[in-house]
Amino acid sequence: MADLSAFPIAGKWPAKHPDRLQLYSLPTPNGVKVSIMLEETGLPYEAHLVSFERNDQLSPEFLSLNPNNKIPAILDPDGPEGEPLALFESGAILIYLADKTGQLLPKHPAARYEAIQWLMFQMGGVGPMFGQLGFFHKFAGKDYEDKRPRDRYVAESRRLLQVLEGRMAGRAWIMGDEYTIADIAIWPWVRNLVGFYGAGELVGFDDFPNVQRVTQAFAERPAVVRGLAIPARD
Repeated sequence: MADLSAFPIAGKWPAKHPDRLQLYSLPTPNGVKVSIMLEETGLPYEAHLVSFERNDQLSPEFLSLNPNNKIPAILDPDGPEGEPLALFESGAILIYLADKTGQLLPKHPAARYEAIQWLMFQMGGVGPMFGQLGFFHKFAGKDYEDKRPRDRYVAESRRLLQVLEGRMAGRAWIMGDEYTIADIAIWPWVRNLVGFYGAGELVGFDDFPNVQRVTQAFAERPAVVRGLAIPARD
């Protein structure tokens, strides 16, 4: 049985199954990337809810694993060379899990880097821009009289959707017929933009039929349905 006692986070969130990968997360667009990945690959894991309402992400135990106080983070008792590995940043975790399982990342080097390129597109563009639009449209930003900040993120979000619309023409997934970590990274954010943020009309989502088609196909995958609800909220 794995010994996780050297990791303070295991004291706050004790592992019932210490031999399994430990996931510390919340069902947000970034959080569900990893739970969906785990469900898609079938890798055994144990999920722990990091509650923002309780400021769990600011606790010393969580910060010992991720000093950037963001979810998700993982602790893999069976990391490289059999040693435990603690890892944060959802994109890094997706690449790690793809390499660990040999799944959802192309084997050919050129295709591998192309998929990682689109993962970085999400990390550097889609996530930050859609998230800022959500702030200005749904949360505190909606009370600002000056709408120029909101409109800036509307325009940039629409531009990113146009990029995706062109990419998805004639394609089932980002990499064509092969479903990869690029899809697992991108489509939860698109889904969140028009669902939770309620910004579909604002960005003219009806103008992007290819994006709509793939977002729907993604949401219908059984592993996605399961992963979107993990970890279960209190």
